Amino acid sequence: VQAGLVSADVLRREQQELRRQERSNKHLEEESRHSQTVFRDKSGRRRDLAQEQLEQRQKAAVEAERDALYAKWGKGLAQDRQQQQNVEDAIKEMQKPLARYIDDQDLDQMLREQEREGDPMADFIKKRKAKENKEKKEKPRYKGPAPPLNRFNIWPGHRWDGVDRSNGFEQQRFARMANRKAVQELAYKWSVEDM
Repeated sequence: VQAGLVSADVLRREQQELRRQERSNKHLEEESRHSQTVFRDKSGRRRDLAQEQLEQRQKAAVEAERDALYAKWGKGLAQDRQQQQNVEDAIKEMQKPLARYIDDQDLDQMLREQEREGDPMADFIKKRKAKENKEKKEKPRYKGPAPPLNRFNIWPGHRWDGVDRSNGFEQQRFARMANRKAVQELAYKWSVEDM
């Protein structure tokens, strides 16, 4: 494009050149009108948004599943099982008729399990149940001389050799408590002595 005073011939040639360029770019314009936007990452590679969304959905589903599992664990598995058992028992009881007859097995079982005073077979049944419970796998316990006392009344483990390796803090604590109690008792007796 020239500036200043320009002849009509030069202007006509410039306009023809512009129209030719527009015609040559027309098909590019049509192509670009219906094309999809290309998204690129910082390094310049093309991003597949559909694939990214699918991965994000899968990741969210895995996280939701894990969160649900943690929520279940946080609530307490044993409590959850107990609650489920309570609901099942309640449904079972609701399905039974209101009047219970002599042939009701659950009622019969419940009455059999009740312990009655003066039952001559009660001791035998207790011993049998104790024997059955003993046969079940039980954690080993410490079986030795009485261990030294501690604040929490925790029994030592079954492998403890009976040697007290403490720094004496527990004994001092119990001695202080006993001393305080003795002083309070003495003070009380002294205060009510002349009554």
